[in-house]
Amino acid sequence: MMAVSQFSATSNEALLSHSDSRSSGLFRALASRPTKSKVLLMRTWSSRTVTVRRSFSVNNVSSDSKQKLNDPITQQEAATTHKSFTPDAASIASSIKYHAEFTPLFSPERFELPKAFFATAQSVRDALIINWNATYDYYEKLNVKQAYYLSMEFLQGRALSNAIGNLELTGAYAEALRNLGHKLEQVASQEPDAALGNGGLGRLASCFLDSLATLNYPAWGYGLRYKYGLFKQRITKDGQEEVAEDWLDMGNPWEIVRNDVSYSVKFYGKVVSGSDGKRHWIGGDDIKAVACDVPIPGYKTKTTINLRLWSTKALSEDFDLYAFNAGEHTKAYEALANAEKICYILYPGDESMEGKILRLKQQYTLCSASLQDIIARFERRSGANVRWEEFPDKVAVQMNDTHPTLCIPELMRILMDLKGLSWKEAWNITQRTVAYTNHTVLPEALEKWSLELMQKLLPRHVEIIEMIDEELINTIVSEYGTADSELLEKKLKEMRILENVDLPAAFADLLVKPEESPVVVPIEELENLEEAVEPVDEEDESTYQKKNEEDESEKKGPKKEDESTYQKKIEEDESEKKGTQKTKLVLPEPVPEPPKMVRMANLCVVGGHAVNGVAEIHSEIVKDEVFNAFFKLWPEKFQNKTNGVTPRRWIRFCNPDLSKIVTDWTGSEDWVLNTEKLAELRKFADNEDLQTQWRAAKRSNKLKVVSFLKEKTGYSVSPDAMFDIQVKRIHEYKRQLLNILGIVYRYKEMKEMSAAERKLKFVPRVCIFGGKAFSTYVQAKRIVKFITDVGATVNHDPEIGDLLKVVFVPDYNVSAAELLIPASELSQHISTAGMEASGTSNMKFAMNGCMLIGTLDGANVEIRQEVGVENFFLFGAKAHEIAGLRKQRAEGKFVPDPRFEEVKEFVRSGVFGSCNYDELIGSLEGNEGFGCADYFLVGKDFPSYIECQEKVDEAYRDQKGWTRMSILNTAGSYKFSSDRTIHEYAKDIWNIEPVNLL
Repeated sequence: MMAVSQFSATSNEALLSHSDSRSSGLFRALASRPTKSKVLLMRTWSSRTVTVRRSFSVNNVSSDSKQKLNDPITQQEAATTHKSFTPDAASIASSIKYHAEFTPLFSPERFELPKAFFATAQSVRDALIINWNATYDYYEKLNVKQAYYLSMEFLQGRALSNAIGNLELTGAYAEALRNLGHKLEQVASQEPDAALGNGGLGRLASCFLDSLATLNYPAWGYGLRYKYGLFKQRITKDGQEEVAEDWLDMGNPWEIVRNDVSYSVKFYGKVVSGSDGKRHWIGGDDIKAVACDVPIPGYKTKTTINLRLWSTKALSEDFDLYAFNAGEHTKAYEALANAEKICYILYPGDESMEGKILRLKQQYTLCSASLQDIIARFERRSGANVRWEEFPDKVAVQMNDTHPTLCIPELMRILMDLKGLSWKEAWNITQRTVAYTNHTVLPEALEKWSLELMQKLLPRHVEIIEMIDEELINTIVSEYGTADSELLEKKLKEMRILENVDLPAAFADLLVKPEESPVVVPIEELENLEEAVEPVDEEDESTYQKKNEEDESEKKGPKKEDESTYQKKIEEDESEKKGTQKTKLVLPEPVPEPPKMVRMANLCVVGGHAVNGVAEIHSEIVKDEVFNAFFKLWPEKFQNKTNGVTPRRWIRFCNPDLSKIVTDWTGSEDWVLNTEKLAELRKFADNEDLQTQWRAAKRSNKLKVVSFLKEKTGYSVSPDAMFDIQVKRIHEYKRQLLNILGIVYRYKEMKEMSAAERKLKFVPRVCIFGGKAFSTYVQAKRIVKFITDVGATVNHDPEIGDLLKVVFVPDYNVSAAELLIPASELSQHISTAGMEASGTSNMKFAMNGCMLIGTLDGANVEIRQEVGVENFFLFGAKAHEIAGLRKQRAEGKFVPDPRFEEVKEFVRSGVFGSCNYDELIGSLEGNEGFGCADYFLVGKDFPSYIECQEKVDEAYRDQKGWTRMSILNTAGSYKFSSDRTIHEYAKDIWNIEPVNLL
């Protein structure tokens, strides 16, 4: 159970925010304490006195409605306090010094960079908490509808620079730290990236939180607090090596652990019927999910929303003291370890049964704890008269991909089993509350869970899912009738939530096929089939086949032998076999029963009121292919919400040089909140002064990357070369393999030329890769190894020099992206058409004036439309051609380009070291079969790709034309702000309105 959680007057945050020199003897004592610098608290940030007894606290978590605010500050007072909130460098420095001394994580002797970071972050958090409390106090009083964004990932990046930027305090903090002997940039660099995500899914979720806060929408994010993240990537001579993330080793200054906000989460057990007729889930194992809150500030607004992360633990009483004292230490800690490991790792390997169980536990923990919290908040805000039919009018739950699918049966369970609602009432509320974002068309990402596993771990939820499946069956039968049994069978097979599961008893007779006329088979033939023999040793297959044919010819005709005579005949036949021929009884092989599965994506579509894709082309694929049957049944559910990224982090803060140029040429900073203003740059695209400034900003960013690459990899690169970057999760469909094979072809051509010819034909390039391969994804790890081997050869080739460099950035993360993206000149988004849902890094690159080379896939299609087709380097097959091309390959009709064959042979020649790349290259060969036949069409698109790269070289030589293209990319990127996306979600799916604090 949970209890009230408030920021009270005894907390550091409230004391720092609201004490004045008269407020307590404690602080007078601290202020007069002999020290080199007096403690000036955060109170100096406000010209208005607020005494400590007037605690600025609010029930901004699920809490007991009986607890009241103690002399709460009114909204007018809160607004007045905020308006006078104008800290200067001196008061900030005093606050930092206070935290360095009184909330320390380090020894007091020195004020070095790590200590400076924590003290600075804690001082910023003080400011955030004021706005944070005011935000939720206001939401509580208005009882507004609130959106809740559930995601297994939130790839936040560093928080310090973003927070002080949103608070408009960057200059003041820079001056304060300078006065304390440090540079803001160096202090900020001490912060580790929060290891709460991996790729675009998590980064999108974080962009959405920034936009929600900036646009003043009432919303929270919910996720899990992973102790060790996905993994920290190291690059060795053997390729990628994974080690545990250490982002929490020194603590996290941003989070507030809510030990009083926790919920019980159950696994295993059984379901019984009570005397009241209700179903009760009893027994099993219970763990505790504890809330850890992270404030998310908006830009130029008081609104500060919340990211609530759950950590898991067991009760102290679950520690087996008897076993421990008996020397069975592992057994004693078993319950605690099983609870805590749920939040150890993001996406634990699931090839083992233990891994599958852990993943399912993670997903259910996120759903159960979050929904319990949401429901408790709804009940508290409703007061004494809880009207459950109003729940969808106050709550919107968005499932970011299929990971939070268990929200649907969990909400049903709580409403029916705990709150006493009927099935009809609970189902209506659930469908009106929940919505689903699809992020992929890859079959492996459309999650399926073993029904047997789920029955064992979550027995009550399986009962509910079976009921939902039965509800769906009834809908399908009503829609399509029973006259056409083949059509009905097809629809049921495609749409049911439960796969390979018999129809419920109520529908058992639906698909009974008419009996066929029996075929009379002579008993002799039947028995002969049952006792068929097969050769084992000396007789070859062709001889045995001939013998069988002879036996069959002898058996034809109306023979009337009794069983004993027939058996004797068989024995005589057997004795005639030559040599030592052995026989064995062969029974018809049983057809393996397909596994019974729960299709989570189908459950999402059925259980929610909206389904959206994340780019126009992706949403069409979702409707036409992935969920076509559902689209035909419920077309009103399906929408498109093209992704976006926050312009605050991805231009304003990470690229200050470019930001200043944009502000100067558009006349204001309005573009940070209204990215449509970026389009005004189009009219200046040919202006020589703008172009000169633009190129200078790009070179300044490239120089930072030169230093970064030297530090991280040891490689020296030239800032005069084109920076060609592909940074994203390593996956075959993203085709890093196509990129590196194109580089190999480039290198091969260079080696066949004289120095003069090389210089004439090729533009110098630094080819930069970054991204993590999942630890059990062998082929992706082979690609990483291959890239690093190519780099090791090319980068040490004196004939090539600065004409070509290949660099793999280890442990790519948000902070690395904030350096690489502003410096980029060409970015590769080259997935097989129709396989990338959207992508968001393509948007970040375009915003920063980078040209894209890519296929017509995901958001590339819309980016190309906005920036201009002449400012996008397009190649490759189209999405609608892919199926035909794969069929052509399977039929053996594909003829590879000779240049592609040359590259493969060049790799096999050993020029890149002793590693055997047969399996990697073999995946591109053959016509069919798992792990081969070039499923992702690297060979098909290779000639188009290298020819497009020649056009890139040609365009780059014309620096004036290239700069013009760069400016137009930034100007055309205005559509791809996450602000636009969030407005669309709020209007079309969540039905929430902005709430502007007074």
